[in-house]
Amino acid sequence: MSAATTTDTRHPFLAALLLALVVAGLNFGLWFLGNMPHGPNDWKGPIGGFAFTAYQRYQNPMKGDVSTDPEIDSDLKLIKHYSGRIRTYSMLENPQVIRLARQEHLEVMAGALIDRRIDNNEREIDALIAQANRYPDTITRVIVENEVLFRSDLPPERIMTYLDRVRAAVRQPVSIAEPMHIWLQNPELVEHVDFITVHLFPYWNGIDRKDAVGDSIGSYQSLRQRFPSKHIVVGEIGWPSNGDRFQYAYPSVSNQAIFLRDWFNAARKDGIDYYVLEAIDQPWKENLGEGRTGAYWGMFNADRQLKFPFTGPVTEDTGWPWKALAAAALAFIPMLWFAVRFSRFKLMGRLFMLAMIQLSCGLIVWSATLPFNFYLSPFDWAMLILLFPAQIAILAILLINAFEFTEVLWRRSWIRHAEMLTPDPPEKQPFVSIHLACHNEPPEMVMLTLDSLARLDYANFEVLVLDNNTKDPDVWKPVEAYCEQLGERFRFFHLEPWPGYKAGALNFGLTATDPRADVVAVIDADYVVREDWLATLTGYFHDSKVAVVQCPQAHRDFERNKFRRMTAWEYDGFFRIGMHHRNERNAIIQHGTMTMVRRSALEGTGGWSEWTICEDAELGLRLMHAGYELVYVDELMGKGLTPADFKAYKSQRYRWAFGAMQILKGRWHWMTRRGPLSAGQRFHFLTGWFSWFADALHLIFTLMGIYWTAGMIALPQYFNLPMQLFLIPVIGFFFAKAIFGVVLYRARVPCSWRDTLMASLASMGLSHAIARGILHGLTREKTAFVVTAKSRRMGGSSFAAFAPVREEGFMAFALALAVAGMGYAYGTRYLESILWMSILTAQSIPYVSALIGAWIAHRAGDEAG
Repeated sequence: MSAATTTDTRHPFLAALLLALVVAGLNFGLWFLGNMPHGPNDWKGPIGGFAFTAYQRYQNPMKGDVSTDPEIDSDLKLIKHYSGRIRTYSMLENPQVIRLARQEHLEVMAGALIDRRIDNNEREIDALIAQANRYPDTITRVIVENEVLFRSDLPPERIMTYLDRVRAAVRQPVSIAEPMHIWLQNPELVEHVDFITVHLFPYWNGIDRKDAVGDSIGSYQSLRQRFPSKHIVVGEIGWPSNGDRFQYAYPSVSNQAIFLRDWFNAARKDGIDYYVLEAIDQPWKENLGEGRTGAYWGMFNADRQLKFPFTGPVTEDTGWPWKALAAAALAFIPMLWFAVRFSRFKLMGRLFMLAMIQLSCGLIVWSATLPFNFYLSPFDWAMLILLFPAQIAILAILLINAFEFTEVLWRRSWIRHAEMLTPDPPEKQPFVSIHLACHNEPPEMVMLTLDSLARLDYANFEVLVLDNNTKDPDVWKPVEAYCEQLGERFRFFHLEPWPGYKAGALNFGLTATDPRADVVAVIDADYVVREDWLATLTGYFHDSKVAVVQCPQAHRDFERNKFRRMTAWEYDGFFRIGMHHRNERNAIIQHGTMTMVRRSALEGTGGWSEWTICEDAELGLRLMHAGYELVYVDELMGKGLTPADFKAYKSQRYRWAFGAMQILKGRWHWMTRRGPLSAGQRFHFLTGWFSWFADALHLIFTLMGIYWTAGMIALPQYFNLPMQLFLIPVIGFFFAKAIFGVVLYRARVPCSWRDTLMASLASMGLSHAIARGILHGLTREKTAFVVTAKSRRMGGSSFAAFAPVREEGFMAFALALAVAGMGYAYGTRYLESILWMSILTAQSIPYVSALIGAWIAHRAGDEAG
């Protein structure tokens, strides 16, 4: 025995405490790595100048907001501590800026707001000339327009006319402000300006931050060589502290700090005249075409706080230690509990699960605090409030899947493991009444099942064939005749009309059961059972606590039919993985075939429930609530047929999902209140359907994603790219869930890699049907019980193959349009746009899988199994 195992056995609490502390320490390490201090060169001295816009946190000039004199004066006093120069952009908006700047002894490079509004341009130019002449000592430079040519608002000829007019009217040097390529493309402009004002934005050129200062200096020097006789002023230069990644340029506080401090030093060395864009963040700029990034160019945030120091290392998030502590505190008790409660797991399993708990709590803290780094509108906050619970649900589903993953892979042994027993002698064998309910089933298929029952190596049993509302006598009469041929053990009942679907037929069967019967066994009409089924399993009923003995649902005749093969292996996953996981806490799902039930327990708790279309699962839960044990024997004691086509496959899973919600609603008080059900049983029946809830959430998120994408394309001024806050957890969940599923399949299901992937395809193709079943089950009381067709129906045309998946086809088409629209409107300029297109593509996988599955089913047809 290893030292680790010895410690776990003798001191489980100490071992658990040590593991929790180790994982909490790793949590601090991850937060530190994400916020490692960076060390750009220190900056000491005044800054060249600031672009200044005089709007407060919640003001927006597009809505007519105007800043007050005290607000502007306070901002100018703040700027004066760092620079003696500012640049303005309009003479009509907040015209008092010039007067207030004069009081603070600040120099102003004053600009006019020129655009396509010719009348407004005239008023701006008149005001610019008047103010320049009124404050000649304060306004030291004049800028006639800002990026008008870049926006193609006016032709160069009109701009040169404005320039000549202003130069003739003022004594200050005059220029226009444009990006570098505008000056190079229109060299004639240089003859009409006294100096060149150029905007340098390596961020918008997609330059990596580490190369950005060099790129800016190179652009400046190139322009200087092209126009050696003109003084060059860098009218705007900067780096955003937040927003969307643009190609290789990533906005962050640390990148902004490093870029600006490096630029300050490089500009002083080379004698470059510059103004930083900008002094203070302007949240209203988020809707001006730059996206979210437009709000975060300030050296001060909108609350007038300096974003970074000018000396010493720079930390991206100065509050990270508190966030790391909050994440550790949130996770510590759950980690400690898990490590103590499941000390029987292998060390790697405990570490993995503790890491998942800690990671989830870290994501919660990150998601809860990240919005405060952004200037969110009331609409944004409303969306956050709606989506945050969804993120919690996603993390809960991930942790539930991780627990299954951990227990299946890293258990030392199964606690509850049942195998076949040595057969009892005939005199000790419990009498078994086998109930076979059928509705409109092919007679030949039912006869094959009856033949297998006739061959059972068991002395004390009977078979009741319960035909439920089959209309056509040519379907049910041959089965009736065959039962008479098989002998007195086989009794046939034709029930028409009869209420309650399958549960109603089974309840009738209880009234017709031989009084000697101790056990009621149920199988489907398509099953062929092993001869030793009863003989090797009924011995479990000698224990009075046992109410159910359950074997897996399994399939036959599928090997050479592509569709039946992929669905057979898809079913197998649950019985090899999920049922073992649930069985550890006596919480298996009872399914209505290959199951044996103690008759007294069945009748004593009310028989088969006719209010739900999943009467088998409801009975299992009811028997657990009554205090009985359910035994799961993972042995293939019988095999049936897979659904005949994709329509039947979908219909069956829809029925299961709908019935699960009926049970959840009907037995909610059992699962949420302390009572006969153990904590483990309540856990599994509350969370066992969470993966199906994920399918419902997937449908809702997909519809929301399509709607939001349409908004981003058609109305970008109102719909921004989703923040990483929304995108990263969703992508992480998708990949984690896929990895969990594939790894567990490879570990537990004896099939090839090809079969694993095809089973995954089949499973994903059911997502929409499950989502509809969940949503309908939550909002409706009842639905029709549709028997799963096991025999091939008419094939029809190739187009008809997709009739069962019309909705999935529409969803796939809508998502394809959304991805194409995003590619056209945003391309790959932003990381967020790439992530969003990736999510839309990932969301389409279940719908595309359904289309592929339907096509495979159509093409497979009646291929021999």
